[in-house]
Amino acid sequence: MEPTTATTTTPAPFGVDDPRHVFGRAVAVGTATVAAVRPDQLDGPTPCSEMDVRHLLGHLVSVLDRVAALGRGEDPFAVVESADHDDWPGAWTAAAHRVQAAWTGDDVLARPMALPWQQGTGADILLGYVNEVVVHTWDLAMATGQRPRWDDDVVDVALERMPALPAEDRLAMFEQISADMGLPEVGVPFAEAVPVRADAAAIDRLVAWNGRDPRWEPSRG
Repeated sequence: MEPTTATTTTPAPFGVDDPRHVFGRAVAVGTATVAAVRPDQLDGPTPCSEMDVRHLLGHLVSVLDRVAALGRGEDPFAVVESADHDDWPGAWTAAAHRVQAAWTGDDVLARPMALPWQQGTGADILLGYVNEVVVHTWDLAMATGQRPRWDDDVVDVALERMPALPAEDRLAMFEQISADMGLPEVGVPFAEAVPVRADAAAIDRLVAWNGRDPRWEPSRG
């Protein structure tokens, strides 16, 4: 499979130091990557071994809907994932618009929020979700033969904002945190880290910390 190269679209019009601007830039790379997925690729494997491309797309849309729910002050874990869409670019764009609408007011950036793996202000949580958007965009790109032009500044933010997690035994840690917070079982969002060289590319270090092998190929799925 010959790789294709995704291009980015213009992010939301916030100031360059605004967390919403950074998140919007991550979403822009995702927008181009989702748009380049072909219908014949939907049943293919992905670096997320439990998901094919279709279900990964559904998860990506649900990530945006969880961020939108947080902005509205709702339970992000009440969002139901769906792999049943006829128009994935349209579903992704609609979810991105819901995020923008929910996070338009500046007050949401200062609101206290809590997830099993992170607590802080809305600004902190939004920047933390940059990691998930970038990593799952990478998952989708690798699964569909794309090589996005990664936004280096956004990848650097994701690296800087990675929660302080151990490289191993993350499952037990998340189970305990979720129990302590009285949250439902939501799965482990971060797999065991994969060792990489310290001088590896930033995107490779990011996905490896999230439990992906940067050398993943569809034939190894």
